[in-house]
Amino acid sequence: MTELIRGDVMIAILSMAAVTVAMRISGFWLMRYVPATPRVKRMLGALPGSIIAAAVLPVVIHGGLVAALAVVAAMVLMGLTKSDFLAVIAGMGVAALARYAGMAG
Repeated sequence: MTELIRGDVMIAILSMAAVTVAMRISGFWLMRYVPATPRVKRMLGALPGSIIAAAVLPVVIHGGLVAALAVVAAMVLMGLTKSDFLAVIAGMGVAALARYAGMAG
């Protein structure tokens, strides 16, 4: 516990926090100078999907067949119902059933 209170550790934590805040604020500040052309609007509209793909793909690659089945189930139910909650429940349910059935990975 005393390791966290050291001066160098606190400087590192505060420096990382300052950089994070600066990066977030600078994005909003810089976007004031970017004209909102149709191309920029399309790019910003596609951004959430690409962020989700970047977060899910490593899980599927390293999680094996069970993770892939769970993600596919969640995607299908999301497409059918447009409900995040039901999609998460479906993905978790498929993963639990696959593990219960003895699937590894």
